[in-house]
Amino acid sequence: MPRILVVDDTPKNVKLLADVLSAKGYEVETAASGKEALEKIDRVTPDLVLLDVVMPHMTGYEVCRRIRANRETEMLPVVMVTALDPGEERVKGIEAGCDDFLSKPVNQPELLARVRSLLRIKSLRDQLEESNRTLEARVREQVDQLERLSKLKRFFSPQLAEAILSGGADDPLKSHRREITVVFIDLRGFTAFAETAEPEEVMGVLREYHGRIGEIILAHEGTLERFTGDGMMVFFNDPVPIPDPAASAVRMTLEIREQLVELASRWKKHGFDLDFGAGIAQGYATIGAIGYEGRWDYGAIGTVTNLAARLCGDAEPGQILISRRVLTAVEDLVQTESVGERQLKGFMKPVEAFNIIGPRA
Repeated sequence: MPRILVVDDTPKNVKLLADVLSAKGYEVETAASGKEALEKIDRVTPDLVLLDVVMPHMTGYEVCRRIRANRETEMLPVVMVTALDPGEERVKGIEAGCDDFLSKPVNQPELLARVRSLLRIKSLRDQLEESNRTLEARVREQVDQLERLSKLKRFFSPQLAEAILSGGADDPLKSHRREITVVFIDLRGFTAFAETAEPEEVMGVLREYHGRIGEIILAHEGTLERFTGDGMMVFFNDPVPIPDPAASAVRMTLEIREQLVELASRWKKHGFDLDFGAGIAQGYATIGAIGYEGRWDYGAIGTVTNLAARLCGDAEPGQILISRRVLTAVEDLVQTESVGERQLKGFMKPVEAFNIIGPRA
């Protein structure tokens, strides 16, 4: 039941009001002075205050003003009770911030009616405030989610980023180990092109290249680990495991090669001699957030990333070189040819590599 604080320096008046309210089931607290009333309000948090006007040391008006000045109690319903001229006292009470007035001697039905009315208003106001708090919390949560989604979309496809935020995937930024398929892609002849072309021409080529390749990466749900100028590293099977990461990686790379044939033909018309090369490897890597507060990247570390990078660097223009492990996973999907063993930088033993000619019929 609601709690009502009765404030009056006359014990007889306090008892009368307390008895009437208690008989109707209200919980009643009492105070004999303005100072005690303010202390009680802080301690017991009443739902309504019945406040006598004339009291020693601190009048009801001063108590009401202090209640309104406190952010925690500024909306607390206050009914002032007085035996003075109601017209004049009503104006003073309204100026002090009271919600209603009762004249002494108090009419019991009127008292109960005013109490019920103000408590109903308070209940509705409390519900509204709670709804506002809930709405504000939801808005904050959605804003935070949009910010997180925006950051995640730097690394993952929109579908994967949304799955992570909705709980459909584990926290990818936490360091973990997983088998992945890694693809390295770069443009052949880019260094010479960048040294001789105008900066605006270089930026134009990169925008076109990144835009076209980026769409393909997203379509195949690859995770873009990084791109540096003309180079890109993409991996599959993280943050969300997929059934056949090697096949997804190969299909993506074949589509990229097809698109870059068209782009390279257009670039040649402008005198830009650029081509495509790629390397694909499969193996285990440690994956997670790399960086520092304010600047995080999502990275994969392991021999598999080095192998894919070295295969890419060793590929001839137009070639897609893959490791034997990738070949085993995709040999039913593509036609390949062995290009022999390659002595790759960073690897003590020669690595057998295979070139993807194209998809099987």
